[in-house]
Amino acid sequence: MDERSIAGPSDWHAILGRLPEPHLLQSWPWGALKEKYGWVAERLAWSRSGTPAAAAQILHRKQRLPGWHMTLTVSYCPRGPVLDWTNAALRRECLSAAADAARRRGAVFLKIDPGLPVGTSDPDAPEAPADPIGAAVAEDLRAAGWRLSREQIQFRNTFMLDLRPAEDQLLAGMKQKTRYNIRLAERRAVTVRRGGLDDLDLLYRLYAETALRDGFAIRSPAYYHDAWGAFIAEGLAQPLVAEVDGQAIAGLVVYRFGAAAWYLYGMSRDLYREHMPNHLLQWEAIRWARAQGCTSYDFWGAPERLAPTDKLWGVYRFKEGFGARLVRTSGAWDLPLRPKLYWIYRAVLPRVMAFWRLRGRRQTRESIDA
Repeated sequence: MDERSIAGPSDWHAILGRLPEPHLLQSWPWGALKEKYGWVAERLAWSRSGTPAAAAQILHRKQRLPGWHMTLTVSYCPRGPVLDWTNAALRRECLSAAADAARRRGAVFLKIDPGLPVGTSDPDAPEAPADPIGAAVAEDLRAAGWRLSREQIQFRNTFMLDLRPAEDQLLAGMKQKTRYNIRLAERRAVTVRRGGLDDLDLLYRLYAETALRDGFAIRSPAYYHDAWGAFIAEGLAQPLVAEVDGQAIAGLVVYRFGAAAWYLYGMSRDLYREHMPNHLLQWEAIRWARAQGCTSYDFWGAPERLAPTDKLWGVYRFKEGFGARLVRTSGAWDLPLRPKLYWIYRAVLPRVMAFWRLRGRRQTRESIDA
């Protein structure tokens, strides 16, 4: 294959448009966002006889390890590489080339998480079918020295909704309780408006309140202004705000790229939760995605195990109600390129992550109290 580095967003998106199922996290704006926060984006495309065969946006970052007085380079290809994964020879050649790119940067390891399905039901169910392509890729990765990563940056499992049916068919495919809650929100005068760049501060405040209530760490206000604002400005994201009597009570940000849409961020207050604003918000996000020509809607996140004791069980029940299909993926994989340093990194990483989570919660509280 011929390899070349892509220097502009138009060329990059033109190449992705000729490849199967390009993901939002492989888009140019996503790489540009990460470059503002310590990463270097490298965009490589491979072709055969002038026809695009594969592409990979690889993010490189220098990571300082506290207490070790050393800085290591790590490389990460989120939701990539982009290629026809059913082609065994192509995927092996592409992964080898991507690893070479990481080696040129002196990376300790290369992480990929292409999001390949390995099944579409509860893994504990006896009838759970396996996806042959996902299983074959996992076998190839192990044989080539890749390891299933301890650090799963993106959600390993998700819910997917097919947007091709008509709206009445989508509603009919939902759980009865979900349809009821959508109508309940409308009866209780919940309205949903399309937001814009002027709503970024509001969205962050809602998100920070959600994080404190539910106990997860988030980034700085500046990060979300960039993560939402850049995509809104390019028409690749739409914020939706639910209100009662003009008072914002919940919101979400839905993204689109190619023929797919993603629900990446949701936020809400305790106020008027009994009015079910989140159900109406999701329905309006689905309608927006269909109007943009999207054929799939990714609810972005599902539990590892389907059990009431799982911390994401409530999220599972909510998303399942919309008639979405559970998709289990192969997850993130690491290829150690400098094995000794890789083991050091793995040993120190939990402490680094604990520090950043503590710092994130403290900054979130300060942003709310300001």
